Amino acid sequence: MTETPNFTDQPAPAEAPPETSPESLLQEANGRVQALEAELQETKDKWLRSEAEMANLRARTKREVEEARLYAVQKFAKDVVEAAENLKRGIDSLPKRTESEPEIITKLRDGFEGIERSFVGLLERNHITRNDPTGAAFDANFHQAMAEQETADHPPGTVLQAWSQSWLLNGRLLRPAMVVVAKAPAPAGVKIDTTA
Repeated sequence: MTETPNFTDQPAPAEAPPETSPESLLQEANGRVQALEAELQETKDKWLRSEAEMANLRARTKREVEEARLYAVQKFAKDVVEAAENLKRGIDSLPKRTESEPEIITKLRDGFEGIERSFVGLLERNHITRNDPTGAAFDANFHQAMAEQETADHPPGTVLQAWSQSWLLNGRLLRPAMVVVAKAPAPAGVKIDTTA
């Protein structure tokens, strides 16, 4: 007796893979290349931003170190400037030079003036400079107006007198000048009530 073959027990033949055309392979490769190029561009942009941030950080750090070096002595310089101002006030308080003054007063004055010149020279060698604003235009960045004085001899806003001079450390204000500023005289016949 012959048996008939049972085809149900045999595995079904595997399906053939879908045919890939050269065009589809090329599209797939182009898509992958474009994705890689986009990723490369993104990485390049991140790198450039990081480099720019590092350059900014280096520049900012260099500037801060330079400023710290230039202005680290600012508090000390303010105190020294106060001593220079006091020395100047002391010299100015001496009696005016006369022919009949005692020799000791002349020697004292000359000695103090020499000390002041030496002291100011020392400050200037260390980039601490003073500026006499007398006759200059009032500048609120460097002057502090202590009083106004009516005058027709000078334009309004001119510094007529400096009670103290302005002092700078490497160009930065240490102490403003205390000044008297010119103002226009009141028109004739106009009385200004200052009691209010």
